[in-house]
Amino acid sequence: MAENTQPVFAIEKIYVKDLSLEVPNAPQIFLNREAPQVSVQLRTEGGPIENNVFEVKLTITVEATISEKRTLFLVEITQAGIFRIENVPDTELELVLGIGCPNIIFPYARETISDAIARAGFQPVLLAPVNFEAIYQSRQQQAAANQNTPMQ
Repeated sequence: MAENTQPVFAIEKIYVKDLSLEVPNAPQIFLNREAPQVSVQLRTEGGPIENNVFEVKLTITVEATISEKRTLFLVEITQAGIFRIENVPDTELELVLGIGCPNIIFPYARETISDAIARAGFQPVLLAPVNFEAIYQSRQQQAAANQNTPMQ
């Protein structure tokens, strides 16, 4: 009987690992009518948790500020997923963990952020789609550049 070598990819669980919402200048901030500046930071990481089972985490920080760097709100979420991945070559596994899994997790994080901000009393923030392939390639190029830089 031949061993099955077909690639396997299965989503075991998508969940919120950590969620933080701060409105440090409430209630006075709600009286301000100034349009906020919104900044978004994003990072991904992933690794094995057991044989052929991986956790991928997507951490997104959204901060809205107005003049004089007064914070309206600050939201940070770590949305995670557990994925079963089998019979995938190591070179492709890195792509699945760095691009494929974050693409699956992102819509969940986006919805949670929007909901948390609305529940805090602000207009929801809808994050634009993210090109995880470009982020992955940029990270790879930066890592390669760092390897080629002589140590001092």
